[in-house]
Amino acid sequence: MRKVIVEDAIGMQLCHDITAMYDGFKGAAFKRGHRIRPEDIPALLDCGKRTVFVWEETAGEIHEEDAALRLAAMSKLDNAHYTGPSEGKMLLIADEGGMLRVDTELLREINSIGDITIATMPDHYPVEKGARLASMRIVPLVTKEEQIVRAEELCRGRTLLSLRPYQQKKIGVIVTGSEVYHGRIKDKFEPVVRQKMKAYPAEILGVTLCDDDLDMIAAAGESYRNMGADLLIFTGGMSVDPDDLTPGAICKLGAEIVSHGVPAQPGNMTLVAYLGETAILGVPGAAISLPTTMFDVLLPQIFTGEKLTREDLVRLGDGGLCQLCKNCRWPNCTFGRY
Repeated sequence: MRKVIVEDAIGMQLCHDITAMYDGFKGAAFKRGHRIRPEDIPALLDCGKRTVFVWEETAGEIHEEDAALRLAAMSKLDNAHYTGPSEGKMLLIADEGGMLRVDTELLREINSIGDITIATMPDHYPVEKGARLASMRIVPLVTKEEQIVRAEELCRGRTLLSLRPYQQKKIGVIVTGSEVYHGRIKDKFEPVVRQKMKAYPAEILGVTLCDDDLDMIAAAGESYRNMGADLLIFTGGMSVDPDDLTPGAICKLGAEIVSHGVPAQPGNMTLVAYLGETAILGVPGAAISLPTTMFDVLLPQIFTGEKLTREDLVRLGDGGLCQLCKNCRWPNCTFGRY
């Protein structure tokens, strides 16, 4: 684009809106792309415009709105939609609940190009329908088209953003501990699980209380597996004490342990395992007394059907320390970023 005197701009195209205010009116007197006519000159001068910015056809530049549209086209999602362009940006909105995934390395590469800025919610972020997921724009009014082309090239064969919807899951809950099994104390875990499952498409097949008996605990897990459970949740006996049998029972089932222990608190002793396609979570007792633990952080990914890896769990260390706020704001906080 280039700056020219209004009287010399006849026949040229405006590269931005020109706003006017008069007699109660405030809005665009001239829209971007308008080709200036001789009769427009007085009105432009009345708007205080002695000069205007017009397009240079051979400059190889692209306007902010056109750039935003092309940036949005690089990452189309079936279960989300874009609004705009407005004020030079495109905004991505979720059409259903789920977990947002972001290729953070690709995002870094695109944002390193120059004028392009793409801002997103964090990777692994649980969202509800209507949530804002990402915003895309360039900083100046125009940029060299080669920058947009470079971003498009980076996105070929790679997925910048995806919204993984929650899947229907059948849940088996196994509560261990002789004090609960023999009725010496009341189980407090079942109501916690039932409340948390309300956020997901979950069917709780049942809740089984088990004594501190390796075979009994393993048999309860196998029973739910035979009922078609997609997720087994164990609690009780999750520490490293010699008489804590739950991890051993999970091994007895034949499960592959991804990790027993994660670099995060509360929920440090969380166990993650898989038995075929069945996910298994060993949940420490902190889930009963605290509003948010690793149990809450891992559930969204479990319900997308995407398997947790050792690398996923190791990354929990950065942001893994809950601040134990008086009023819990999770997930709108630092806890559980991975």
